[in-house]
Amino acid sequence: MAALWTSAGSCRGQGAPTDTTLTDFGEAYVPTESWRTATPAAAGFDAGRIEALRRDLRSGRYGTVDGVVVVRYGYLVFEDYPGGWAPTGSHTMQSVSKSVTSLLFGILNDANPGPADLGRRVLDVFQSYPSIENVDERKRALTLGNLLEMRTSMDFWEQPYPGSPLDQLNRSSSDWTQFILDRPMTGAPGTTWAYNSGAAILICSAIHQISGERVDGFAQRVLFGPLGITGASWVSSPFDGLPHCGGGLYLRTTDLARIGYLVLRRGRWGAAQIVSPGWIDASTQPISSGPPVFFSNFGSGYGRFWWLFPSTRGGSGFGVIAASGSGGQWLFVVPELDLVVAVTASNGAGLDLLYDAILPATFPIRR
Repeated sequence: MAALWTSAGSCRGQGAPTDTTLTDFGEAYVPTESWRTATPAAAGFDAGRIEALRRDLRSGRYGTVDGVVVVRYGYLVFEDYPGGWAPTGSHTMQSVSKSVTSLLFGILNDANPGPADLGRRVLDVFQSYPSIENVDERKRALTLGNLLEMRTSMDFWEQPYPGSPLDQLNRSSSDWTQFILDRPMTGAPGTTWAYNSGAAILICSAIHQISGERVDGFAQRVLFGPLGITGASWVSSPFDGLPHCGGGLYLRTTDLARIGYLVLRRGRWGAAQIVSPGWIDASTQPISSGPPVFFSNFGSGYGRFWWLFPSTRGGSGFGVIAASGSGGQWLFVVPELDLVVAVTASNGAGLDLLYDAILPATFPIRR
């Protein structure tokens, strides 16, 4: 008999819930207009802990959480909007937008591997910009891969926010692409990780340059449409309509779970391969870890606009794939457990919710 594995990563042969009526384990399933549902116990959760989670959300234990959706084996097993947020309401994704942008660029890379090559120089992509400030050998060496990995060594910071380049960009009615391209370099690209929303906006602009499409239309055609996501919208530049791929996406919480389910299935959606398994796998491998990477106290790593975390608090390895946005927006994908958790919030503690409530309540199902 194959070994069973708990969320703690330890081998477990007994004690897992056996109340299962699942017809399959989601290998070929994709949701249509809505998700199929199952009880928590049927999908391998401790039902008592899940009910405690519902109470804790309402008590504010995990901050001001607007929505939580849990999907396992393709079954929606928990959905709650503790503050009264409308389930059909699109919610700000903040920097979860970056992870969605990684998927969009991956689709572009699959279709146009030459023009969208990760080693391609950024200045080569933006040859239509004849006048760029602060050009030196370091800026000439900057690649699309450096942008996706946030190893840019660009003079672009976000904290403290007031007066930062991001603040200036967000208040600007001018060309966001030009603003970011003009920023000076502080070192050689590819050497140091530093958070940079400008890098995501440049990737967004590169998608436009390479595809020739408006990025919001591209996203709808190649990603949101195929996944059945209907409530997506973007904050866009007043200059040219470029979506704010650093933090301007709005999605429903259930649709955020669809993004996670696509990643869980390594880019496959039913009979369609939306993004290649190779892109999913490479993007969710840790390229940077330890300080100064954010959440390093949780053992975080960073790939190509995706976060990685251990499967247990204080553990090692990277069993959790995540997207994170300011205010408590989180998308967690745990392949070992066939688990997707989508969290939207105004001021939420998503990592605590994952580590203290959901993972301890998750058990294997004997197939």
